[in-house]
Amino acid sequence: MAEKDRLSGLIIRSQSGFYEVETESGSVTCRLRGRLKRGPRLGDIIAVGDWVKISLLSDGSGMIEEIEERTHMFSRLAPTPRGEYQQILIANPDQVVLVFACADPEPRLRMLDRFLIVAEQAGIPAVITFNKVDLIGMRQAKKWFGHYEKLNYPVLYTSVENNRGLKELKKRLTSQVSVLAGPSGVGKSSLLNAIQPGLGLAVRNVSESTGKGKHTTVVRELFRLEGGGYVADTPGLKALALWDIEPEEVDAYFPEIRDLVADCQFSNCTHIHEPGCAVMAAVEDGGIHFERYESYVRIRFGSEDVEF
Repeated sequence: MAEKDRLSGLIIRSQSGFYEVETESGSVTCRLRGRLKRGPRLGDIIAVGDWVKISLLSDGSGMIEEIEERTHMFSRLAPTPRGEYQQILIANPDQVVLVFACADPEPRLRMLDRFLIVAEQAGIPAVITFNKVDLIGMRQAKKWFGHYEKLNYPVLYTSVENNRGLKELKKRLTSQVSVLAGPSGVGKSSLLNAIQPGLGLAVRNVSESTGKGKHTTVVRELFRLEGGGYVADTPGLKALALWDIEPEEVDAYFPEIRDLVADCQFSNCTHIHEPGCAVMAAVEDGGIHFERYESYVRIRFGSEDVEF
């Protein structure tokens, strides 16, 4: 088939070597052309979220002929007998929406900070959503979590119970490819159902089936939003390790610390005990929130035993 006869499309679902590709002419079930599988494989060749070019076959199915270059992705390294293998959780997301509860369950801000580092490292914009704000009230929520707003992260406060923040969340999701991530029980499904009836249940069913045991068929899927855009829940994001970040690079992924590194007296400052440390000075005067600084130290040294 000539190049001009090929269709461009987005992979919105993958399962057992079959890919659903959304094109301007509708969805086409495709397989990957054999020549694209040749050569050594150090990671996934193709993933949900990839933009591809396909050719149509006589039975209405398609063949993936070309995979366009990715702009960014969420991936993880998995050990195999042949060495580490790069698994792509999702390709080319426009944003990651990090959902945490204000209460019930208790907010796990250190997990949030790790997610933010993963997003910073991948170059993917993060939106923070604090759900169940009705349990503590806006005043308390701002007191506990307002420091993330000062870091220029978009922060939404939502409540399905009170219908708070849902329009803003829907607006954030519309026309974007969004990844949702967060601990269990924070209300991701309820938020999605409130935005689009049935969406939360559909996403949860795929997420739960993917997470059941090592012999379960892995299904990855982007779900269409009625107003345009796609959303995906990515359970594997919780297991992402900061695998290629050296300890001395951690400060580069904390915006409030990164901006002060040049002002430290020593170029190799760890921001823990050195004299003339601009970061420690900012913590002392309240310019850096103490819990964020604590997260930095724990991640930098990989220890829960560092004393403050």
